[in-house]
Amino acid sequence: MKQCSALDIVEDEQKTNVDKIGNCNGNNNNKNNNKNVESQQRLAVLSYEQVRRLNDVMDETVSIHGRGNFPTLEVRLRDLVTVVRGKLEADTASGGAGMRVRDIRLNGGAASHVLATESQPYNDLDLIFGVELSSGRNYDRVKSAVLSSLFDLLPDGVSRKRISTCSLKEAYVSKMVKVNNDGDRWSLISLGNSRGHKNVELKFVDTMRRQFEFSVDSFQIVLDSLLLFYDCSELPISENFYPTVVGESVYGDFQEALYHLQKKLISTRHPEEIRGGGLLKYCNLLVKNYRPADPDYIKTLQRYMCSRFFIDFSDIGQQRAKLENYLWNHFVGPEEEALKHQYLMLLHDVVEESTVCLMGHERRQTLHLIESLAWQVMCQDQQRMMTQQPPPVVYHNGYLYPVISTPACCYHCSCNSTWMACS
Repeated sequence: MKQCSALDIVEDEQKTNVDKIGNCNGNNNNKNNNKNVESQQRLAVLSYEQVRRLNDVMDETVSIHGRGNFPTLEVRLRDLVTVVRGKLEADTASGGAGMRVRDIRLNGGAASHVLATESQPYNDLDLIFGVELSSGRNYDRVKSAVLSSLFDLLPDGVSRKRISTCSLKEAYVSKMVKVNNDGDRWSLISLGNSRGHKNVELKFVDTMRRQFEFSVDSFQIVLDSLLLFYDCSELPISENFYPTVVGESVYGDFQEALYHLQKKLISTRHPEEIRGGGLLKYCNLLVKNYRPADPDYIKTLQRYMCSRFFIDFSDIGQQRAKLENYLWNHFVGPEEEALKHQYLMLLHDVVEESTVCLMGHERRQTLHLIESLAWQVMCQDQQRMMTQQPPPVVYHNGYLYPVISTPACCYHCSCNSTWMACS
């Protein structure tokens, strides 16, 4: 199959537009041509190496861990996608949702892993199903389709007589989100309950105004052609025989976003549109050695990030819960956990430098929260190091004596004192 790049598509489109402008003098034609060019810049055809990595991701066996006595579901990602799509499209008379699936896309860190030239670690597998959610009934149909898929994926030998959809939800679903307001109609069902393992996040989208936080996480890979290849071809993917797969950057310019990904650059626009302002993700990129594509401009955007974060999480209790939850979900494993303290100190610096929407005592309260979390993380790291290393010993009068040391403990005051520090 013929292979081409996004740049080739854009150049061809630009040539066509030049010819059209030469023949037509209307301003409307110019505007339409510019829109066509912009839409083509969002897209790119994947190379063979990228399709091969995508195939590896789709062939990956996913473990969906269940609570209690429910067994772990072992299923290939491509099979999971096929089962869920089948349940969505099946007639309601046969137990399906009776919905049309516009397309299926791979999103998030897995999509970045496929497109990047260097290996990109990813924690979750994010899938987007394009469906119509014009009524509340459709949300329920989507949920029933997912739970019915889990029921079909139960391993052989498991008694299904007493298993209900409610018990399946409690066992395998870690999070469910439903959004239905102006400009946003989508739902999220997260599968998996085991920390340290990849969760599968199924997102069902009708409309969504903001689909990315930063350019490096703006990629979506359309899977329909690859799924059709699996159904129709008996030959495996090879350098001379593979499907044409299209990727899109919802950031806007695919090549620019891909350059940011390869060079580890930070870029975004209108962070005030993101829930939480993208503040926590921004500091996470910084601690992983990403750097701003435009340092002066990002300083301005930091103020919008902080302002939106404190609008969405105005109470100190909400801020603590959000920070603790983010640390728990995004710093998994020894290498990631070692970055926690540095991450919190970076966050402290950004909040101290760029927060302009809080009163003085509120600002000090938030900074104190971040400092206390950083001290807790440091104490936990020191105690973990002491347990991993053998204790020192002292030789005296022919005997070896272990040195007994009491590590300094960090305590967090929970008395909710109203006292404020002098400034």
